[in-house]
Amino acid sequence: MSGKPIRKIVIVGGGSAGWMTAAPLAQRLPPECEIVLIESPDIGTIGVGEATLPTIRFFNKALGLDGADFVRKTKATFKLGIEFKDWGHIGNRIFHGFGDYGPSIENRSPHMHWLRLQGLDAQFPPLDDFSVSGVMARNLRFTPPVGEQASASNAYSYGFHFDAGLYATYLRDYAVRLGVRRIEATIVDVLLRPTNGFIDAITLHDGRRIEGDLFIDCSGFRGLLIEGALKAGYDDWSSQLPCNSALAVPCARLAKLTPFTRSTAKVAGWQWRIPLQHRTGNGHVYCNSFISDEEATRVLLEGLDSEALDSPRQLRFTTGRRKRSWAKNCVAIGLSAGFVEPLESTSLSLIETAVGLLLENFPNTDFRPELAEEFNRQISMRYESVRDFIILHYKLTHRTDSEFWKYCANISIPDSLSHQIELFRETGRVVIYDKSGFMEPSFIAIMMGLGIKPKTYDPFVDLMDIASLRRHFASVHKAIALTVGNMPDHTDYINKHVSA
Repeated sequence: MSGKPIRKIVIVGGGSAGWMTAAPLAQRLPPECEIVLIESPDIGTIGVGEATLPTIRFFNKALGLDGADFVRKTKATFKLGIEFKDWGHIGNRIFHGFGDYGPSIENRSPHMHWLRLQGLDAQFPPLDDFSVSGVMARNLRFTPPVGEQASASNAYSYGFHFDAGLYATYLRDYAVRLGVRRIEATIVDVLLRPTNGFIDAITLHDGRRIEGDLFIDCSGFRGLLIEGALKAGYDDWSSQLPCNSALAVPCARLAKLTPFTRSTAKVAGWQWRIPLQHRTGNGHVYCNSFISDEEATRVLLEGLDSEALDSPRQLRFTTGRRKRSWAKNCVAIGLSAGFVEPLESTSLSLIETAVGLLLENFPNTDFRPELAEEFNRQISMRYESVRDFIILHYKLTHRTDSEFWKYCANISIPDSLSHQIELFRETGRVVIYDKSGFMEPSFIAIMMGLGIKPKTYDPFVDLMDIASLRRHFASVHKAIALTVGNMPDHTDYINKHVSA
């Protein structure tokens, strides 16, 4: 074997990215590999609530975290999906739930059979009625999935809403218990080796020099190592995703905690609402070419459910990703690697993916370039698939009430996304490029919710007896209604089992 084992890892930056990286590395690597995390006391985070995909549960489980303890410590609520209001057209409601629309029938997706039945009877129940997560969300119900046999009791998944600052602290305590050394300091210089341009060490404000074998950049948008020192380059996607600003503010908690994130389309962007146990996180994502910061602040504050608990905090960003997330002996994870606006709660999921890929492609001190190439290939594909899914929400708009939405309707989109849209519009079929990303039910929810009604469906669907098909859907519809009707209220479930 060429190269020696990595003996020291230096993580620059704390927050969610830093500690989500440190925790699994500390768990998986041998004790002789030293892990140091440096975070600055001067750099704050916008901790007004974070929403996740269901994958966070598997990340936590792999760390051996206690699920109930995690919910209490992070003041979390449960998330069955995202409700989109006024997207596509004013008055529209779309629910992107975590789960499918029932079991496949004769190896064909349930939405194909639904298209056949709905074509024969316009009064046939809407597709959302066959989504367990959708019906649960509509009725504000929640309980974790139960049972091994496929049924309405487990045909859904869930993520969380939690305080990201508390989650970072929770993982910090976990990582420090496993031996990660935390240094609170400001970095003033990054020193490169003159022979090969690798990072040799970083210098702290008090003069200390921290050397390492592998450096992980979790420094946020600054990209202190990956861009500041190594000039990895950045692919700017703002021509396809024009939002470049956000305002964030908390308000008092909801009396009834909704088991879903809400995204409400506004005149030049959209507003999020994330319910936590102790407060509600809110934010306005917008393009400052179409609205002033002052007007954006007014829109945000007028859209709150209760009085703001603080002044809105401003954030600027450029949607895109590093040309290379792994350069030389440095790997960028989190915002330092790229940013796709938080419309579908993908930020933490992208951290999970990057940490997983780093562990899969973990180097020795020779840092074989093939490992970096494979890491960069896979993380690039992941970012691009998220980008395309987000573009979909904007491109399919029918809104003409503002210049922003007119612009979005006319943006040039990637050929891969154009093919996905046209294939679904013409045949009802969904093509998935990234098997680790959003799957068929997610595309169906957004494309049909934004007004695409497929012109036809899979011809094999017509081979099934129509009476049997009607009975099947009636049975599924009844099972969902009965199962959800017997579930506890989301707020009651939290108060009884996992109250902070």
